[in-house]
Amino acid sequence: MKTLTAGRLLPVLGTLLAALLCALGPGAGSASAHAALTSTDPASGSVVPLAPRQVKLTFSEGVLLSADSVRILDPQGKRVDEGKPAHVDGKSNTASVGLAGGIADGTYTVAWQAVSADSHPVAGAFTFSIGAPSKTAAKVTTAKADPVVDTLYTTGRYAAYAGYLLLVGGCVFAGVCRSPRPVQRTAVGGWITLFAATSVLLLLRGPYTSGKGLGAAFDLALLGDVLATKPGAALLSRLLLLSAAAVFLAVLFGSYAREDGDRTGMERRDVAYGLAIGGTVVAVGLAATWAMAEHASAGLQPWLAMPVDVLHLLGVAVWLGGLAALLAVLWTGEPIRQAEVQRFSRLAFTSVCVLVATGLYQSWRQVGSWGALTGTEYGRWLLLKIALVAGMVGLAYFSRRWTGRLTDRRPAKKKPATAAKPVQVRTAGQARSAKAAGPAREDKDTSPERAAQLARQREALEKAAGQRRRDADEGRSGLRRTVLAEAGVAVVLLAVTTLLTGTQPGRAETEQREAASSGGPRTPAPAPSGPAEVKIPYDTGGTNGRGTALIRIDPARSGNNSLDVSVTDPAGKAVDVPELEVAFTETRKNIGPLRTSLKRGAAGRWQASGFQLPMAGEWQLTLTVRTSDIDQITEIRNVKIN
Repeated sequence: MKTLTAGRLLPVLGTLLAALLCALGPGAGSASAHAALTSTDPASGSVVPLAPRQVKLTFSEGVLLSADSVRILDPQGKRVDEGKPAHVDGKSNTASVGLAGGIADGTYTVAWQAVSADSHPVAGAFTFSIGAPSKTAAKVTTAKADPVVDTLYTTGRYAAYAGYLLLVGGCVFAGVCRSPRPVQRTAVGGWITLFAATSVLLLLRGPYTSGKGLGAAFDLALLGDVLATKPGAALLSRLLLLSAAAVFLAVLFGSYAREDGDRTGMERRDVAYGLAIGGTVVAVGLAATWAMAEHASAGLQPWLAMPVDVLHLLGVAVWLGGLAALLAVLWTGEPIRQAEVQRFSRLAFTSVCVLVATGLYQSWRQVGSWGALTGTEYGRWLLLKIALVAGMVGLAYFSRRWTGRLTDRRPAKKKPATAAKPVQVRTAGQARSAKAAGPAREDKDTSPERAAQLARQREALEKAAGQRRRDADEGRSGLRRTVLAEAGVAVVLLAVTTLLTGTQPGRAETEQREAASSGGPRTPAPAPSGPAEVKIPYDTGGTNGRGTALIRIDPARSGNNSLDVSVTDPAGKAVDVPELEVAFTETRKNIGPLRTSLKRGAAGRWQASGFQLPMAGEWQLTLTVRTSDIDQITEIRNVKIN
């Protein structure tokens, strides 16, 4: 919720749009994340006269290597690589592995897998030949995250973001506004969530990057390998910083929160300054554990991108986490003054300004062009995120209006109880019985247990009456509704942000396509017999769910290929579908599935260029078509690759 009047709302949104136009103009330099293989030596698909001493791979960004990052298989499927993969001349965007001496002529398969500098696993395969091409029986498997591990890991990342927001936002709200019990529960709940999520992520990191199942989460050797990497060190650092955060919470909501009569105003200010400095250090340190291990640490200008990412996370935490703390106060019926809400409103507006500035830089850095904004998955998610933020700005305008109508009425103070007699609460029947029994029975002393029970009843009645009086405040009720709506949008916004951090940035995807289309040196190959065409009817079962996909693979040979997919309805008219995916698998040699990013063209047309098929053979083509949110089907056909 932000301080935005009607006169200020349009200029802010106009400035945001103008800055976005500038940010998505021509960019400078090259940047990428999610490492892509850009070149190999020997070149993919080439024929060399003599066996090289080693095989070298070059990526679009730095990669983390393991003992099995690069494997070389001879035509019979036997490993012929020697030693552990290493970076060439210390360059983190390269990998090389030695090749055994005395190997025979034929076609060799190179399977590689690594972790990109932004912590995401990548893998692939290619072939080269020595002397002359030959048939190969190499069985290649590339690491692919186990579905259960992948789901749990993604959920853990979402929970970690949510925990950080609640922890930092709750503490800032408590320090700047006030710290009633609902705010304490918000901040402590955020700490618990972040600690648990980070622990789970640390255990799942090994299975996630190696493609192993959930059972490998407690493999100590695998955990040791994870801790030796940058993402593993970041997660461990986060756990250590959370220990310091626990001490901070104990002081903030412990002795400092209590109005200690023995503490002077000067002493309280000293403690407040100490808490502000210590809390800032811990919050910045926690944010840095994301910046140093994800998109900000790879690609263009990492020296600037990482501090900007830290500021972005802090801005999100102060805004959305403080919003959650405010909602907790409003929801539980705790009294809150108009001045306190306005104070948070000004703080949230400052946070949004920081978010706009840092978000524009991040958008330019990760997208870079209008084509990448609209033609990549990352760009489309980013557009959705911008729309959600704009929606929250609109809701905040209404929240600001309700804030102006808040009143500072407080529940009436209780009259001091007299020490003469405890008050008894009776039903109508009990009252008549007491009257009939006479005053002697009414004056009997009540037991201490009964007196305590009656005191609890009075307290509950007074609390309920106070909550009714507060709910009668129209400004408070309206503010609670709009803040609840903002919080609902924030939950979706956080989910979209989590998906963005796990999606290949648009700039990187564009570079990968360009590198694939440019290809590398190739030995002249025999003239192709012609492209292959596969016609696949489909029926998803829903409305307008029937049609036909014509897939053209050109030249249908090992190496670079282009794909052209035409989708038509039963009448033969071109039709657009929400999602279409094509993958190739060599089942006998256990290669794949190899997927390609199809670019939507004209109505009913999807295309891709530079798609690599590492070897000839009978490939299984898998087509997935989605015609609505719930209607989807997968069809399988075989295609011959020469």
